[in-house]
Amino acid sequence: MLQLFQFPLCAHGRKVRLVLGEKGVPHELVREYPWERRDEFLDMSPAGETPVLVDPARGHVLTGAQVICEFVEETTEKMGMLQGGPVQRAEIRRLADWFDRKFFADVTAPLLEERMLKRLVTRASPDTVRLRDAMRAANGHLDYMDYLLDHRRWLGGPSLSLADFSAAAQLSVVDYLGALDWRGHEQSKNWYAVMKSRPCFRPLLGERMEGLAPPAHYDKVDF
Repeated sequence: MLQLFQFPLCAHGRKVRLVLGEKGVPHELVREYPWERRDEFLDMSPAGETPVLVDPARGHVLTGAQVICEFVEETTEKMGMLQGGPVQRAEIRRLADWFDRKFFADVTAPLLEERMLKRLVTRASPDTVRLRDAMRAANGHLDYMDYLLDHRRWLGGPSLSLADFSAAAQLSVVDYLGALDWRGHEQSKNWYAVMKSRPCFRPLLGERMEGLAPPAHYDKVDF
């Protein structure tokens, strides 16, 4: 069985989990905290980053959420996530990269450091200015999502795609950390409610990070 090395609030790992779940690919979750810098993990992921997908039967080791998701897309027929012609697929990849890279850098990464790592690992006080900046950035990203959803059925175009799962994975972590303000973002809120209602989302909503509880609305589809 495939093994996915990640931790509960790994946004990139959540993206892979959603894709594997949507496609019905059996896999085992292996808890890995990248900040521990285990030698055995660094042998698999020289960058020291999660997620990592391992196929013990074939000896394959894949690192990086987008790389893993495209591998799964190419090797699993169910539920295509890069549909359409070259231009459509390019737009899906552009948005997947937007959420994996820009949203993560602007919003998810600073929130994880201030609200998770400082609390659970370094025992330092959070930087309130950085927290406010990240939440302000989240609002700007929601504005962009509202714009996209005003013109499209899904983020990447007419059909559910990897762009939607990339965005939902990031938002799910930010929501767990209690840093999303949906006021004035009905388009994005309704889209996220639909994403949360998918069966592949249920394991994420039921999982908890030790020592860090989510807000009461976190696992509710109607929030």
